[in-house]
Amino acid sequence: MSGTLYLCATPIGNLEDMTFRVIRTLKEVDFIAAEDTRNSIKLLNHFEIRTPMTSYHEHNKYEKGRKIVERLLAGENVALITDAGTPGISDPGEELVKMCYEAGIKVTSLPGAAACVTALTLSGLPTRRFAFEAFLPNDKKERANVLEELARETRTMVLYEAPHRLLKTLELLKHHLGEERAVSVCRELTKRHETVFRSTLGEAVSYYGEHEPKGECVLVIEGKSREQERREERARWEELSIEEHMEVYLSQGMDKKEAMKKVAKDRGVAKREIYQEFIMAR
Repeated sequence: MSGTLYLCATPIGNLEDMTFRVIRTLKEVDFIAAEDTRNSIKLLNHFEIRTPMTSYHEHNKYEKGRKIVERLLAGENVALITDAGTPGISDPGEELVKMCYEAGIKVTSLPGAAACVTALTLSGLPTRRFAFEAFLPNDKKERANVLEELARETRTMVLYEAPHRLLKTLELLKHHLGEERAVSVCRELTKRHETVFRSTLGEAVSYYGEHEPKGECVLVIEGKSREQERREERARWEELSIEEHMEVYLSQGMDKKEAMKKVAKDRGVAKREIYQEFIMAR
């Protein structure tokens, strides 16, 4: 029988967030696949875990992934850990999980800390619906496409960012989402100097332009409101004349009465106003 891949969440800052189940599992598996063995050895030493480690990271995820799968198929059990938080969330662990499923290997997840959820609950912004974007793409064109999508997003958004890129990212978000959009900048989560800076994107750009940020950051951003979306859509329709707007629906085969109802709804006015203007234009 093949072994099992255990996805083990580790603390994102405070070591007391390590679960008993994860400690036990890390001691019992045959080996541990770690994103950075130099970083993880400190964690293992703290909890007196002597299990051997192997590196598994972004730059060797395919080659090393195949070797890990071979060992799993031979019956060994492996625990996957990331530098901090839950494996598979914005790290190469997702690729290993996919490879294991394709090979018919059992995968299980041991829950624990996750920076995105921790920041979301601390943000003071709506939590029922949210979109996790992780880090913005490095490629300029791809990044522009993502920012365009985020500008239309109605759910609360969660992004990761390094301190040295925070200001630039806030400026990009301000440009695409607007300076009045609410944001919570969460830093040093679960650590002694944990902070949540609640403001607007405009205020955040001004603040971090004068105060150099330290520590990894999670940005939680207010989604676009339904009302704002309706206002923008209405503004787009109002760029057309009544006659041009009517023609949009008449060209689709609607009769005049139905087209007037649609135009009135699009523009947020009474149907009689559309009728009067349309008749006068004719």
